[in-house]
Amino acid sequence: MMEKSNGLSLELIVHPGETIKELLNDKNMNQEELAIRTGYSAKHISEVLSGKKSISSKFANSLEYVFNIPTEFWINLQGIYDKELLELEKLNNIKEEEFIILNELKDIVKYCENYNIIDKGLNNALKVITMRKFLEVNDLTVISSLSFEQIAFRTSKKVKVNINVLYAWKRLCEYLTENIDIENTFNKEILKNKCIDIKNTMFLSVNEMMSELKRIFSECGVVFRVVHHFPGAPVQGFIQRKKDKVILCMTIRQSFSDIFWFTLFHEIGHLLNEDFDNQYIDYNFTDNETEKKADLFARNYLINESDYQEFIAEGKLNIKRINSFAKTQNVLPSIVIGRIQNDIKDYTFMSSYKDKYKWI
Repeated sequence: MMEKSNGLSLELIVHPGETIKELLNDKNMNQEELAIRTGYSAKHISEVLSGKKSISSKFANSLEYVFNIPTEFWINLQGIYDKELLELEKLNNIKEEEFIILNELKDIVKYCENYNIIDKGLNNALKVITMRKFLEVNDLTVISSLSFEQIAFRTSKKVKVNINVLYAWKRLCEYLTENIDIENTFNKEILKNKCIDIKNTMFLSVNEMMSELKRIFSECGVVFRVVHHFPGAPVQGFIQRKKDKVILCMTIRQSFSDIFWFTLFHEIGHLLNEDFDNQYIDYNFTDNETEKKADLFARNYLINESDYQEFIAEGKLNIKRINSFAKTQNVLPSIVIGRIQNDIKDYTFMSSYKDKYKWI
């Protein structure tokens, strides 16, 4: 059974004809006299008053002369009625599958409520309609088809992905960045020159780092934002080109700083290679040439390859040597540890020394 909607039942939707009835009573005027005064047939007046006919612009103009109430008032009154009827119709057409999808999106719905993106306290039926609007779809069940058409993403069988949550996260990225204005258009040469400044921010406090990253990226024509992650959307990065600017969104899903920084420079690699003809969502990197190029850029920019190979060849991988080598590469020790973990395929190696970023 569908829940009854709060404040949107058929009994509470008032046709403009009811307002005309009230005015007729106040003026002690009957329908026949209104027909004469407006120049419309008695049948037309009867159908408007009974809610069978809408108030047209022309009829609204006639009502202005009779009741001295502006035409716009009657047009707006009819518009409100039509909108409420449409909303009620939408409620009655919600599929059971949409309630299932709404439950899948519960974490994103809660996030949107907490940050006043959508209204709080709605019942499930109205939440479906609200999420339809936010996600820009007429039916939540179409998301899975829309996602495959509009997103170029890569994953593996080991990663559990909920397409509905993934699409909602992408839409959240768009929403959170759409009103951020930056003066510059995207310029990959400026971005290339700013990479050293971007790298240097890893030594700042988290708040200062985020502030500086936003500023530096804006100079390159990139809107940068770290967006909350949600179960079902194991994302790490998202790129989208919007006219002259580019959106770059990141998460701290895996919390370790080395993953954050590798992913960030991986996305920068995509930007420098102009890999945004499609929208990109990265949450697991695969072995195609586009991804290999972005991976290679991230690895080599963070740590010089020849220096790293020389460091590894010397052996004695202890924290003192790692700290010393990290300084020569101008990176956090976590970056070096993460690189070693990836190469030896042992992610427990010195993991206690790795920095983490967490949501507050």
